[in-house]
Amino acid sequence: MGKRAGVVGLAAAATVATVFLTAALQKKLVSGNRSAGGDDPPVFRWHKAARTRGGDPSAPRDAKVLTYHNDEARTGQNLEEKILTPRDVKSGDFGKVGFLATDGLVDAEPLYVSNLAIGGRVRNVVFAATEHDSVYAFDADTLAPIWHVSLLGPDETPSDDRSCPQVSPEIGITATPVIELNGDTGRMYLVAMSKDKNGNYFQRLHAIDIASGNEISGSPVTIEATYPNLKGKTTFDPKEYKERTALLLLNGVVYTTWASHCDLGDYTGWVIGYSAASLKQVNVLDVTPNGSDGAIWMSGAGPAADADGNIYLLDANGTFDRNLNSSGFPIHGDFGNAFLKLTPRGANLTVADYFNMHNTGGESLRDEDLGSGGALVLPDLKDASGKTRQLAVGAGKDTRIYVVNRNAMGKFNPRTDSGIYQEIDHALSGAVFSMPAYFNSTVYYGAVDDSLKAFPIIEAKLGAEATSKTAARFAYPGTTPSISANAGADAIVWAVEARGSDAGVLHAYDAGDLGHELYNSSQAGGRDAFSDNKFVTPMIANGRVFVGTLTGVMVFGLLP
Repeated sequence: MGKRAGVVGLAAAATVATVFLTAALQKKLVSGNRSAGGDDPPVFRWHKAARTRGGDPSAPRDAKVLTYHNDEARTGQNLEEKILTPRDVKSGDFGKVGFLATDGLVDAEPLYVSNLAIGGRVRNVVFAATEHDSVYAFDADTLAPIWHVSLLGPDETPSDDRSCPQVSPEIGITATPVIELNGDTGRMYLVAMSKDKNGNYFQRLHAIDIASGNEISGSPVTIEATYPNLKGKTTFDPKEYKERTALLLLNGVVYTTWASHCDLGDYTGWVIGYSAASLKQVNVLDVTPNGSDGAIWMSGAGPAADADGNIYLLDANGTFDRNLNSSGFPIHGDFGNAFLKLTPRGANLTVADYFNMHNTGGESLRDEDLGSGGALVLPDLKDASGKTRQLAVGAGKDTRIYVVNRNAMGKFNPRTDSGIYQEIDHALSGAVFSMPAYFNSTVYYGAVDDSLKAFPIIEAKLGAEATSKTAARFAYPGTTPSISANAGADAIVWAVEARGSDAGVLHAYDAGDLGHELYNSSQAGGRDAFSDNKFVTPMIANGRVFVGTLTGVMVFGLLP
């Protein structure tokens, strides 16, 4: 057991994770089984529709969500959902079935591994990380706690909020971790921020065993970095940053990307990669090394990647060198407010291509930058001539949707944006502080004070007008949709709405027609109520929907 990750024994009477059920549902529960950690909460009698279609939902199966928004492309689609269908997701049959209590805010998307051997039993497991620097593993079916680990060092606490209300009152584990499976077990990689009693701040990359919560040998490592600039070098200062964007595991490297605390302090745009095997630093890039700002936060989304190993992200307001070299790149390597393509080559991580709008300086000054949205890599598409197009899509605070050709992104022209593959104005009614999703040749966007909208892709072009939209309009920060489907059938779009005073609403829509709402959590009065948390992304696996909240994870599913 690593000294920074003592696993806490979980007797049932001492555990903080509990199952929330209404009195009506409690009558339909049966006795639970005893686990190595104590008495499990009662086991649910699953809805007959779930038992009919998918067999026993609590039986081990292949469902897994190992990274933010389901895959490295960040599509947000789970195409292996055999239990939840548009026929059964309705208020009479679907709702809140439990609550996984934690010791702090759950800003990171929960992750899921099925068929995991723990203590001689095979379980479906959901993982949650908190701003109190804790990680939890729960049985995804009984909702029983399995283990809880604290990543704080001796005499350490989570960081304070650094005078920025974006993540408050404490900063611990903010970014969604990533899991690497290896046979019957696996590792979870995550970044934790803390400070000691002397006021020193730390950012550490941890690797923990998902079956036990124990630190892997060599874990954690303290994140330190330098990068050359015109003055010699710039140095990563852990107190000036938080790891807001989800981790990316790509070709054996864990990539961390760094955000500022609001726009405070002296910061730039860092990307730092570590070997998943050894936790040794592999590569470092600063995308504004001779300028300022250019944080990478994307409202909690993660850098996206394509099948060739290239990485895509949206950088926030910051220095952009309008003076270009002969290849069209900024002469000092400053790429603030840009749609970036990064290419790893061993120890080198470089900007291989980019797009920046002609009025980028004004957008950065007005805080209308791209950095508030997430990038999505689209599958290969055929245009009208039959040519294969490799595209990515992103949007930020200026309300435009940008579609880039991943092989020729468009770079920078001070007079026009004609170099970009496609730029769509007026499709969104508000700024984007969220991540789009993709399913069945459709891109789904949920901007601020706007409906969730479905934009079709026809002959490798994104439609300028939505084919359907929700009746509900989503207040700040808009919504990041997730999609469940059984291959191409029974597709549902899930979205969380913030309604102020920490109130949240989970919506479910027919993916083919967003005007057809299947369910929302306000339909049953207070039965399905929960407290909303900012920038949360719903995770769907094996008949359950998991939503991070201020105090834990809300669990929705088919009612007994």
